[in-house]
Amino acid sequence: MLNFPRWKIWAITLTCVFGVLLAIPSLLPAHVTENWPNWTKPHINLGLDLAGGSQLLLEAETESLNRQRLEAVEDGIRAETRRNNIEIAEVSTADNQLTFAVVNPAQRDQALQIARAQGGGSGMGGQAAEWDVSTADPNRIVMRPNPTGQAEAIKNAMATAREVIDRRINSLGTLEPTIIQQGAERILVQVPGVQDPEAVKKLIGRTARLEFKLLAENVSEEQLASGRAPAGTQLLPTREGSSLPPQIAVQRRAIITGDQIARAQQSFDEQGLPDVSITFDSAGGTRFAKVTRENVGKPFAIILDNVVLSAPSIREPILGGQASISGGFTVEEANDLAISLRSGRLPIELNFIEERTVGPDLGRDSIRLGIIASIVAILLVIVFMLITYGRFGVYAVIGLIINALMILGIMALFNATLTLPGIAGFVLTIGAAVDANVLINERIREEQRRGRRLLDTLETGYKEASTAIFDANITNTIAAALMFYFGSGPIRGFAVVLMIGIITSVFTAVNVTRMFVALWVKRKRPKELHI
Repeated sequence: MLNFPRWKIWAITLTCVFGVLLAIPSLLPAHVTENWPNWTKPHINLGLDLAGGSQLLLEAETESLNRQRLEAVEDGIRAETRRNNIEIAEVSTADNQLTFAVVNPAQRDQALQIARAQGGGSGMGGQAAEWDVSTADPNRIVMRPNPTGQAEAIKNAMATAREVIDRRINSLGTLEPTIIQQGAERILVQVPGVQDPEAVKKLIGRTARLEFKLLAENVSEEQLASGRAPAGTQLLPTREGSSLPPQIAVQRRAIITGDQIARAQQSFDEQGLPDVSITFDSAGGTRFAKVTRENVGKPFAIILDNVVLSAPSIREPILGGQASISGGFTVEEANDLAISLRSGRLPIELNFIEERTVGPDLGRDSIRLGIIASIVAILLVIVFMLITYGRFGVYAVIGLIINALMILGIMALFNATLTLPGIAGFVLTIGAAVDANVLINERIREEQRRGRRLLDTLETGYKEASTAIFDANITNTIAAALMFYFGSGPIRGFAVVLMIGIITSVFTAVNVTRMFVALWVKRKRPKELHI
């Protein structure tokens, strides 16, 4: 027991001091720390239920996903049949299905194989096909999405949409948003500290589907006025406030898409107006260079979510893999667009079906009551430990206070978010933190009753109790880790505080109090033990 090396004393002391110092900025009023450098004031973020904020519920528009799947399979069919010199005609995507005719009857079987490959295979090998492929007449092939493929597509799109929304929200600098999927087609978004849901809606509601398409040729004014586009083209509206006509005819097939963007950031053009500078990845840069080289002198449209932003002409081949998007943006609009493009496009359109602004009033009451509950819990534990264990109770109380401050310090270090369930976890941790000290002290009493010498009593008490403490807390840690992994929102907040509390409780009970006891024994050399 007396063999407590100096390096260990310094290590434990510095760890405790570091944890306490990390907690101090979070305990001081905001006006005291506002002029401190950022690196000197790690702080704990407050969740939506404590700080207020915005809550939005989004629902997927599955029809948009159906259209995208149809367009994708149509592009695949056209590309593969062209590569295999198979001529097709009468291509249609009406009635949520793709139909096309094979001009040469002798190539029908080969086209059927291509269609099955594009539809997810034959359904063999344990993988179900996403499309049902059949023939309507000797030369016409029909592809229909089946329920299994549709459900899987929605599942994958919603998972990707959740990741995209998470990247966009975190790009604002807002920490610890809650973004969870509800059911098969809904996503709940909670952003603490943001009282303007419109700003959040504007950022995450944009699909950010960027496309570059060549303008359609030989489209008459009558066709534009009637809203009918020739085959292989489409009419798209232009951005409000631009100098372009209200709508423009473009080729249906995109020459390049935003999926091939490697970087996007807000910048300024030669006239000092805000725009967005984008850099394509290697494949996108090669493709962009090839298309611009082949179409010098022709205009092309830059399209965002089916709205034409601008329609410049290709003056010369663009070989550097870089381009800029302009359209009369403000700095804020250009920055939001850059964020949307960097975070990736939403694979499915989302509609806002509910929005709510949560005020901080409930949070203030919760914080006040949580502080009161924490103080009461600590005071009751202090009184119990002092009355029951005397000097050893004093050591346990010091360890308890250090434990509470270290929990706050570690949460501040990682910018963790404190929620209402997190406060409950904190109070629970404080109440349970003395369990380890109780086990140690009772084990020391037991060894004392057996008639062991003082040093043997202390050494055996700490050694034997430590084994039980570690075993008990391993199971608690596993439970907290499972809650964090499978839970979301408030459950995660509770699990985070619980896991941190378990680590600091074991550290203070087994190491800090043992250090105090060892220093006392070494300094005072007591002849008997009162506990």
